[in-house]
Amino acid sequence: MISPFRIPSRLVAQLLLVISVALSLHVYAAESFVVRDIRVEGLQRVEPGTVFSYLSVQVGDTFTEEKGGEAIRALYSTGFFRDVQIQAQGNVLIVIVEERPTVSRIEFTGMKEFDQEIVRKSLKAVGVSEARFYDKALIDKAEQELKRQYVGKGMYAAEVVATVTPLERNQVAIYFNIDEGPVAKIQEVNFIGNEAFSESTLKGEMQLKTGGWLSWYSKDNLYSKQKLTADLETIRSYYLNRGYLEFVIESTQVSITPDKKGIYLTISINEGKKFTVKDVRIAGDALGKEAELMQLVTLKPGDTFSSAKLTESTKAIAEILGSYGYAFATINPQPDVRRDKSEVDLTLVVDPGRRIYVRQVAISGNAKTRDIVIRREMRQFESSWFDSDKIDLSKKRLGRMGYFTETDITTEDVPGSPDQVDVKVKVTEKPTGAVTIGAGFSSTEKLILSAGINQENAFGTGTAVGLNFSLGKINQNLTLSNYDPYFTEDGISRYTDLFYRSSKPLYYVGDTNYQIKSVGSNLKFGVPYTEVDRIFFGTGLEAYQIQTTSNTPQPYLSYAQSYGIAPPGYPGTLTTYNIPLTAGWSRDGRDSALIPSAGSLQQLSAEVGTPAGNMTFYRLFGQYQKYHSFSKGNILSFNGEVGYGEAYGSNPFPITKNYYVGGIGSVRGYSPGSLGPQFYNTTLGINQPTGGQSKIVTNVEYTVPVPGSGIDKTLRTFAFIDGGNAFGENINLVLSYSYGLGISWISPLGPLKFSYGIPYKPYPTANVQRLQFQVGTAF
Repeated sequence: MISPFRIPSRLVAQLLLVISVALSLHVYAAESFVVRDIRVEGLQRVEPGTVFSYLSVQVGDTFTEEKGGEAIRALYSTGFFRDVQIQAQGNVLIVIVEERPTVSRIEFTGMKEFDQEIVRKSLKAVGVSEARFYDKALIDKAEQELKRQYVGKGMYAAEVVATVTPLERNQVAIYFNIDEGPVAKIQEVNFIGNEAFSESTLKGEMQLKTGGWLSWYSKDNLYSKQKLTADLETIRSYYLNRGYLEFVIESTQVSITPDKKGIYLTISINEGKKFTVKDVRIAGDALGKEAELMQLVTLKPGDTFSSAKLTESTKAIAEILGSYGYAFATINPQPDVRRDKSEVDLTLVVDPGRRIYVRQVAISGNAKTRDIVIRREMRQFESSWFDSDKIDLSKKRLGRMGYFTETDITTEDVPGSPDQVDVKVKVTEKPTGAVTIGAGFSSTEKLILSAGINQENAFGTGTAVGLNFSLGKINQNLTLSNYDPYFTEDGISRYTDLFYRSSKPLYYVGDTNYQIKSVGSNLKFGVPYTEVDRIFFGTGLEAYQIQTTSNTPQPYLSYAQSYGIAPPGYPGTLTTYNIPLTAGWSRDGRDSALIPSAGSLQQLSAEVGTPAGNMTFYRLFGQYQKYHSFSKGNILSFNGEVGYGEAYGSNPFPITKNYYVGGIGSVRGYSPGSLGPQFYNTTLGINQPTGGQSKIVTNVEYTVPVPGSGIDKTLRTFAFIDGGNAFGENINLVLSYSYGLGISWISPLGPLKFSYGIPYKPYPTANVQRLQFQVGTAF
């Protein structure tokens, strides 16, 4: 059968233009004439000058049929007009136009998946936006663009229909009516050609899955082209990191069910052979540092080839050369593959380039923060050679300040100076001041009211000031504080505060009049001596007041009696004073203070109550935390704490300085502060913990992302084993243990942690509290 003859659409458009020109040019074109005047009729928004600029004939020119055709074609090509005619009256040329309507507004109905402002920008790129001339072809193109965006999100059933509504003054409104429909869910994922690794192993590396009980949260069963692209790259990296140097993904087939609700993925791969490394060597200009650079290569002869280790090695070499001033060093790996033996020789060709010096450091984006506050954190200095390590360290230090949402450090060549660069530091400031009024709830204190005024970067100087108070059932606090991280130019910090605190020790609520009040001030200095080490020292003045009644627990009455206050059984008021000296050391090598996954934290501190007050004692405290990260966001962490206190002189160890152990901050599964020495209150019939002069706490925690959430760090589950106790004057090193599960969430209010702890063989007098929560960081 003979196929019907079809004319290409582009040819049809050209024929229509020729016909329209021929029909529009009903001038007395058979006779040319000299144009004495030109009139334009039908304009509403387009300026007459615009029309004149496109005409191929001017006043005084001889008008011909050819020039008339050129003028019509030129005016049509502007896209401003949907009809153009040229007429002649005598020697006057009349141009009659009908303008296209302009787009007054663009509206979207039914759109939930995308932000409308972002969509407007994407449509503007295809020529559809407000104040532009209406073009039906462009509207059709906009419809297709919207459908393409929905398909990229896996919403194959989405329908987009554009409606054009005429308005007055030759304007139109465009309404995109959208029925998004359901997102196509993945029904099945199949691999073809995999032999070295099982299909379940490869599926485990992918974000896209067939769904699970948490898919409502993770949305891992909703198809997305972007996620599929990322998964294919993950599969490729998985093979390349395990020796399959010639691995390729041959094809990817995405099939959709007729109802457009289900997706079937078929991934065809060719694994190739598994290669081992036969030899590794350095070539090129290694600046005489071949031995030093070879130590940075993690791929050794005999190892299975790994793309990740190769990238790690080249990056390490580039970084070490960058620390010597060779900012643009390149390392080009050249593999020599021996397929018959499944071996590969690696040659790392080094090209250091020129040694680069920094001409100047330019800072931008800091509308509030003063330049000096940023420059004092910079470790890359002007007029010194470029050091990539110092650039990275500078960026980390700026990020730890907490003043900026983004910090970007780039280099820019200096024109005419090939061995110089300018370092550009661009910051994006965030609000550092806050006025807070709020209420919270604690499993211990019930309702807590709080308010505060805080400014972390007062007047752009980097100094923090704050005024805060909290009011709860057990504790009430009022604190005025000031922290200057650069009290001196050398980076010595200073912290001062004034405080008032009132508290009722836990489990003593049977005596409504009993409480401990304290007021005082502290002054502390911190001296850095490395990038992660700092020593502290300081002093202060503290006054404690204990109000006792006939119902006050015996240990507190005995403590008051040692100072000559009323004997047991009678009310009285004990006031003690402490003028302490404090000293400490910390080394913080964690990768994050909020969600640490690698590194360690070590700190030691000592507090001595001097004879200048009437509380003569000393307390020592040590803490060690270690974090180790595994694949897929799994983290093993350890925390150990030791505290020891002792009195010297004639007065006993101050009971207000006792350590308390138990609860989500130490040993979970037990009530807060319940472990250690206890006093049996015969009136209330309960055991009341008194805390102890010493303590030991250990925690082991294994954290994993919530199943089905990928490697999302904001929502995690954990298993734990805790141990610890508080001790009196005699330390017997008998610890209480617990184990359990929990969940942590980085919420908009801060880190939240819920745990369910099960005490292991608790003592009969133990206060068990299995379900607990806290607002705070790790441990």
